Parts: sequence; C-alpha cells; structure tokens
Amino acid sequence: MATAARVAGVGALVVVLAAGGYATADAYDVVPGIVTLAPPVPDPAPFPTAPGAVEPGAAPRALGDLDPQVPLPASGQLQALVDGLAADLRLGPGVGVAVVDQVTGELLAGNAPDAGRVPASTAKILTGVAALTVLDPEATLATRVVRVDGGTIAIVGGGDMMLAAGAGDPGAVLGRAGLADLAARTASALALQGTTSVRLLVDDSLFTGPTTSPGWDPANVGEGFVAPVTSLGVDVGRLREGEYAPRSTDPSMQAAAVFAQRLGELGVTVDGSPSRTASVGDAPELARVESAPLVDVVHYFLETSDNTVTEVVSRLVALDGGLPASFDGGTQAVLRQVAQLGVDVSGARLADASGLADGSSLSPSLLAEIVRLTTDPAHPELRDVALGMPVAGLSGTLADRYTRSDARGLVRAKTGSLPHVTSLAGTVLDAQRRQLVFAVMADQTPDGGQWAPRQAIDGFVTALAACGCR
Repeated sequence: MATAARVAGVGALVVVLAAGGYATADAYDVVPGIVTLAPPVPDPAPFPTAPGAVEPGAAPRALGDLDPQVPLPASGQLQALVDGLAADLRLGPGVGVAVVDQVTGELLAGNAPDAGRVPASTAKILTGVAALTVLDPEATLATRVVRVDGGTIAIVGGGDMMLAAGAGDPGAVLGRAGLADLAARTASALALQGTTSVRLLVDDSLFTGPTTSPGWDPANVGEGFVAPVTSLGVDVGRLREGEYAPRSTDPSMQAAAVFAQRLGELGVTVDGSPSRTASVGDAPELARVESAPLVDVVHYFLETSDNTVTEVVSRLVALDGGLPASFDGGTQAVLRQVAQLGVDVSGARLADASGLADGSSLSPSLLAEIVRLTTDPAHPELRDVALGMPVAGLSGTLADRYTRSDARGLVRAKTGSLPHVTSLAGTVLDAQRRQLVFAVMADQTPDGGQWAPRQAIDGFVTALAACGCR
C-alpha cells in the first residue's frame, strides 16, 4: 500500500509540474491558451466616416486660355506666305485662304477669304459642330428586334450603319454592336416563347427621302467612297473588307440577310427572305444592341473622313430639330445649328453634309471661324470636334502627310479631296507657340491628282509652324 501511495504521489507531482510548465509556456505564447504576458491589444480605431455633402466647386474649363502675351506674327510676313501659296501653279487659279489668330479672331492674312469655294470634306467640320451642339455626346443608337405577331419579328434600324456582322467589339467604334449578339439575344427571347421559326421584316423608316444624293457621282457607291444612307447597315455597307471596298446598294437589306443567317446558326429558322415594312410602331421589344457613343462616332467620321457616317449624323441632327431625316433636312439642320452659334452662314450652301456632292460652297473665313469655335474655351461642348480632327503625321487622313515635316504633331486639321479640289482647315502652333487657325481651299487644281496640291498646302502650313515672323 505504501508503494502504491508513493507512486500516486509521484504521478500527482508530475501532473502538477507538467501543468505548471504548460502554464508557463502558455504565458509566453509558446502553446495555445488564455494566459499571456503580452501587452493588451489596443482598442481599434473608430470606423472612418464619409464627409458630409458639400456644394460642388466650379467645373474646370475644357480648354485653358492661350497665353495672350505670346506675340502675334507680323501680318506682312504671313501675307507674303499666303501670296506665295495663291500663286503656286500646283493649286491652279482658284485659291482661297484665311489665317486667323485663335485668341483674338483677327484675320491676319488671306486671299479671297470671303469668296465661296468647294469645301470637299472640310464640310464635315460643320456636321460635327452641329451634332455636338444639339445632341447628347453620350447617346447611343439602338438596333432592335421586335415581335410583330406570333410568327413575325422585325429588325428596326436606329441609325447604326456600323454594325459588325459577327460579335460586337466593346472597344471599337466601327463594329461596337454586333448582329451575332443581337441574334443570340433574340433567339433566347424566342426560346422562352417556344418559337423556333419566324418571318423577318425590316423597318428602316427612321430616315426618309432618297438614299443617295443626286449630287454624287453614280460610280461612288461601287468605288467604295460612300454607301446609300439608311438607318441600318453592316460595316457601313461594305461588301468585303477594305476601306474603299464596293458598297451594297441596299445596306438595310444586306444587314437583314446577315441577321437571318446569324439566327439560323442558332437554330431559329427564318421563313423566306427578309422584306421591308413600314414602321412597326411600339411593337414589343425582344432584343437590342447599342452603338458607340455619338461623340466617338463624330471622332470617327472626322478622322477617317467617312462620308456615309457623316450623312447619318446629319439626319440625327435633323430629327432633333423636327426636320425630315433626309439630305435636305440634314443640310438645313446643320447650317441652322451653326448659325445659332453666331456664325454668319448667309452665303453658305451645302449640297450634302459630307462634302461629297457637287454644289456645296463655303468661304475660307467661314471655315476658319468655325474651327476657331471648336478651340474656344467658351464652347467646351465643341472641343471634341477639334480633338477628332487628324493630327499631322500621326493620325487619320493626315497620318501619311507631314511625316518629315517640322510641323508634325503641331497641326490638327480636316482634309478635303475631290477631283480638282484640295482643301485643309485646322489649327497650327507657330514658332512663338501662338495658335493660328487656317483654311486653305483650292477648287481648280490642275490634272494630275492630289499629290502636288497637297504638297503645296502642306508646305504652306509647315511655313506657318516655322514662322517667328517678327
């Protein structure tokens, strides 16, 4: 019994010592437990609170003021440059020029600055200005599918002629919305209704009047310079890849045929061929896709000089002003909106909104005044017209010009080219960093194409950029 008691006592002592050792280890946080010698954890900082609402400050202006202390170039030296350009045989006898100071609006030099000339694509500046004056720059154009009756659907054009034949690209302007996406959404909606076979109609009634201008050369569509203007189109009506690929004679029906093919690939049978219909009114919507924002569309047609997209935008301006969405309505709406900015357009004529048609007439002074508005901090809504114009030697229709010129990157301008017509209107920084606005219009250029007249004009603008002229 004594031995047992000793064993029990020794065991108890071992347990006590072990417990004491564990407690010590616990106190030093070697083993888990509730005992610790570490300092207490401080209370957490209070949860941050958002500041109260405050009155917003004044929004910064879109463009800062140019420094008025920068000296003006001497008008005599500028006039000598203009006179040399007007006498350049590469431009022919019909040359109009206006060079204006951006800060003051003063005409510094000119040659027949108030005489009307054929603007060619410089007319697109007016369309861009009108669009961003009256339309929401973030607005998009919807292409919709609606159910007309139990077995009939309609694709409804909202003005997007830049649809992709396949899936849309959310990072693109051309092809932002895609017919494959529209077909997938339509097929899903039809599946919920148990429909696997439909008849397809086309509602492109948003635009009215002729789809081609009587002032266009009939060959322009086949040559890829323009497509008939409709409210629905794939890749601006191109029949194959390429900037100047031939265009469809009916972009709406071409788009409908592609859409029917996309539906068929998803198991929805389209009975017969698509056919055009009058407005479907408020028929219930099944699906839609949206274009790029309008401001991006304006940038696109200014940078690429796309005639068709420009005409589409002019019709949107007409619709906003309660005018017919046609060639006549579009040109009337564009000139009316420009006039509301305080520009005298009494002598201006637009045969179309893109400058492709015969019969347009604008003066260099008018073009220069409108360009100046786009760079005026008092008109931030027009800044995107200035930003959308090509940059010399870097982008758009000026990417392959000024590449070896000291004016590369210092010129933003809209080009214009027609047979025997070459024009350029934009801005340039001179050697003193004074911003000058210029418009050059030559509408009787000799035979031989665009190369020689462009060389003459680009040399003149390069001289403006290099001009200290003091």
